[in-house]
Amino acid sequence: MRRLFSLLAVLLLVSLLTLAAAALCGSTGCLRPSAPADTVSLLLSLRVPRALTAFVVGAALALSGALMQVLLRNPLADPYVLGLSGGSAAGALLAMLAALHLGLPVQAATAPGALLGAALAMALLFGLVRQSLRHLATSPLLSSQRLLLTGVMLAAGFGALISLALSVAPDAQLRGMVFWLIGDLDDARLLPLAAVVLLLALIWSLRHAPSLNLLARGDAFAQLLGVPVLRLRVMSLCVASACTAMAVAMAGTIGFVGLVVPHTLRLLWGNDQRLLLPASVLGGGAALTLADLLARTVVAPVQLPVGVITALVGVPVFLWLLARSRV
Repeated sequence: MRRLFSLLAVLLLVSLLTLAAAALCGSTGCLRPSAPADTVSLLLSLRVPRALTAFVVGAALALSGALMQVLLRNPLADPYVLGLSGGSAAGALLAMLAALHLGLPVQAATAPGALLGAALAMALLFGLVRQSLRHLATSPLLSSQRLLLTGVMLAAGFGALISLALSVAPDAQLRGMVFWLIGDLDDARLLPLAAVVLLLALIWSLRHAPSLNLLARGDAFAQLLGVPVLRLRVMSLCVASACTAMAVAMAGTIGFVGLVVPHTLRLLWGNDQRLLLPASVLGGGAALTLADLLARTVVAPVQLPVGVITALVGVPVFLWLLARSRV
């Protein structure tokens, strides 16, 4: 327990420092003590919600990734592997197009469209893999493969819808749609709802962390010790799906956070879910907040999509992790 609290305390300190840096610095430079009070107030009113949005989105993606890696028994699984991000992104882009044709504000339609698309993706996924979920306890390998293949096919279908939406979009709106798709943290309207979803997901994860530890050692082993394997797997999938859907609805498809952060923490501190799950929340939040800070400052005053930064950093880290883990 002492080791657990010390590691979480270090991650909490890093998270607080990252949030403070993201609030104080941005594309217009860092705040100075001599700056006018109205300027400081204006910049903080813009930067603080964005920093909190980045932290919540990163934390949700990392927690979802950690749960998906347990669910699929693959340490290199990520939150987007089952096509939920594609459904959310397709819903958001189609909602943008509908808003343009109806003369409605495009930004106001993005979040509702993304949530509806995520709900459709979840409904399709659960409808198609219902039989596989029932047989997870008896044939876990085959059922997991079917679950994964179904998600890949759903992602391909939603990818086609995304390409269609971008193809028919007006030129004036195309750049904004692509910018959102790569990763945009400007919209903080869903921040309270996302924070509640993240908190509930974390509470559930911590409560079931011992059972997830047993599940990671095999379905038969967990069942022998009284773990309701099927219910735990279904609930893990639901929690991971809700976190992923909310993250994509807020910020678009931001890659590598849900893959790299949990796997790095697992290599450093082991596979104890009691430590890994809360550490993933803090580490994912800090990682995406830092990536967003770099996106706003590296070529200031131009702001890059945060997904560009996560990809540029995540690709070499992923390759290193892949070589080290020998998966």
